[in-house]
Amino acid sequence: MDIKAYIESGILELYVAGQLSEQENQDIYDLLHQHPELLQEVLEIESAVVKLTAAVSPHAIDFDSFKGKLGLTDTKVVDLKPKKPNWMSYTGWAASILLAGGLLWTLNQKTELELQLQTAETDKQYLETQIEDARTDLAATKNLLDVIRDKDIIAVPLGGQGDYATSFAKVYWNKADNTIYVDAEGLPNAPQGKVWQVWSLTLNPLTPTSLGTIDDFNTDDNKIFTIANANESQAFGITLEPEGGSESPTMDQLYTLGVIDATP
Repeated sequence: MDIKAYIESGILELYVAGQLSEQENQDIYDLLHQHPELLQEVLEIESAVVKLTAAVSPHAIDFDSFKGKLGLTDTKVVDLKPKKPNWMSYTGWAASILLAGGLLWTLNQKTELELQLQTAETDKQYLETQIEDARTDLAATKNLLDVIRDKDIIAVPLGGQGDYATSFAKVYWNKADNTIYVDAEGLPNAPQGKVWQVWSLTLNPLTPTSLGTIDDFNTDDNKIFTIANANESQAFGITLEPEGGSESPTMDQLYTLGVIDATP
């Protein structure tokens, strides 16, 4: 169907004016359902009619001015019988309004459905991420349990020191791969500008060696940290140091200390 030619034919103007037969009205009504361009054209024609009607309203006409210009002093008023309402015109208008409302409702429903689908897809992706994270956490937990249950692992309890007697930690040392696992659940969150630092110690003479700082302590949930240790350690300690760590431990900030049991 040539939409442009159909619009230019003038039949839509006749439809709005109610000058078509009932069958023709029905045919155009069906076409409006099928072609949004035709509906838009009908709505624009109706808008133009409304504006034109307002522009030529009898209240806007100055009859006295016309009489003066024509040199008339009296004008006979002819009483015209009211024209019967054209129900076909009303039908066309009503059909257009109903169709426009129906299309708007359909568009709203489509938009709402698309939003629901997007939300469902986002929820699905979020759930998949949670499941994957849970699987990863479970695998990490199983691996950690396997490590600390190994018969060759060395477990070193670290007790609270001085003013920090309520603090505690535990180190699991796997000498086979030079790794320690520090369970620091018994330490508080590091204050602003401070960081926990782990030390390997030899006792005679007392020599501390830094194993590094635990920079993500406050954000880590399980408080278990994996740290490399290739030293011949005889003890482990944890101190609270300025951000970036210290070259030697601050002894009045020594929270926990534990000596490795040398008993065979």
